[in-house]
Amino acid sequence: MPDYAKYQCIKVVKRDKLATVTFNRAEALNAVNDDLHDELEQIWIDLAHDGEVNAIVLTGAGRAFSAGGDVKNMAARAGGTEAGKRWALVTPAAGRRIIQNLLEVEQPIIAAVNGDAVGLGANIALLCDIIVASETARLADTHVKVGVVAGDSGAVIWPLLVGPARAKEFLMRGTFINGAEAARMGLINHAVPADQVLPKALEIARELAGGPTWAIRWTKLSVNKWLKQQVNLILDASLAYEMVTFHTDDHQEAARAFVEKRKPRFKGR
Repeated sequence: MPDYAKYQCIKVVKRDKLATVTFNRAEALNAVNDDLHDELEQIWIDLAHDGEVNAIVLTGAGRAFSAGGDVKNMAARAGGTEAGKRWALVTPAAGRRIIQNLLEVEQPIIAAVNGDAVGLGANIALLCDIIVASETARLADTHVKVGVVAGDSGAVIWPLLVGPARAKEFLMRGTFINGAEAARMGLINHAVPADQVLPKALEIARELAGGPTWAIRWTKLSVNKWLKQQVNLILDASLAYEMVTFHTDDHQEAARAFVEKRKPRFKGR
């Protein structure tokens, strides 16, 4: 069985064929730093090969699901440093593996969106098989707010869930939507009061964990063929555009403005 103790930013608890997987950087609103990014590549492989797990619940520690990319890390890499250049060369492949490995997990994954889910955090939640969110949790892909392309699957999953016109507005403006409205729009499955998010997700996960294993898994994999087709069509291009925008003045200005807690002044270069 996999050794989940090796993970520093992710906590895994197994019980009765169910794994509860928690982003465990509550002090940073579960923002995805380099360490969590690395662990997100591997965790799906370990879970997929765990014969003791029939269903997975994914949630966040503290008051957020995940605040997305760690903008302070982005600011440290901004300015064309050698470290930043190396990061831009390596990250597209790593980002692709996170999404591909997630979609290869045969066990059903239920996202318990306990609080805000932003950027990569939102997109990982939306790529899960069933999404349960707090009515007041906010979801958004805010890549454009920091001057970069929505590269880590936002351009894949948002159009599939709400259609191209709505998706383009959300992605180009980086606007937020709360859980209640997201459920009405079809972006997520269920919106419930905050204290019912994890219980509802666990209820669904237990039902699936105790159901006909192969019928459930292969039904999921059949539908995921559609998602994978869109990933193959879109993801590499959006990741490549994202890496290019990491080297623009607009991104560097946005990252500095975030750290300095001021409004960025974009100049289109």
